[in-house]
Amino acid sequence: MTEKTVDYFYTLVSPWTYLGHAPFVAIARRHGVRIVHKPCDLGAVFAVSGGLPLGKRPIQRQNYRWYELQRWRDFRGVPLNLKPKFFPADATLPGRMTVAAQSQGLDADTLAGAFLKAVWAEERDIADADTARAIATECGLDGAALLEAAKGEAAVAGFDANTEEAKRREVFGAPFYVYRDEPFWGQDRLDLLERAMSGTVEPYRLPA
Repeated sequence: MTEKTVDYFYTLVSPWTYLGHAPFVAIARRHGVRIVHKPCDLGAVFAVSGGLPLGKRPIQRQNYRWYELQRWRDFRGVPLNLKPKFFPADATLPGRMTVAAQSQGLDADTLAGAFLKAVWAEERDIADADTARAIATECGLDGAALLEAAKGEAAVAGFDANTEEAKRREVFGAPFYVYRDEPFWGQDRLDLLERAMSGTVEPYRLPA
């Protein structure tokens, strides 16, 4: 039987990825679906998909974001600093560490969740190498080895390949899940994603 997988595109500084990460992992495990982590450069994806960095969005969209963050923080029951000390931060290094972890068969689910929590609940700078190493170590991984692997050609190429794949597969935000070649954008689509994983509906497709 073919293994069921879901491709998971994100950046490790996305509050929406943070809010949805734990329930997404739980849903995938409940349905026996393996998560394929694809951290990527969301700024480069925005450049080809019409997205804008937060500071360049219209004020009405920026203001509405505050309401939604508070609503979903309370709905999910997780801590979230509305204005974290280290946001925005360059997520390239922890992204590459996550790429390396997945390629080695390590627990990328837990590692990605720890990086997200570090930004949005713990006031930690995941762009800092010492901090990133410490977070990986706290996850029970060899933080020093992962940090070194993140500097290597394979992790660099893997992260860049994720970014190019995101462009090719029409990703335009984070988190973005692709299951059975059907895209789901946003942690607020998790109910629909679980419905698909349950096998009770056929994949939806673009009209011919």
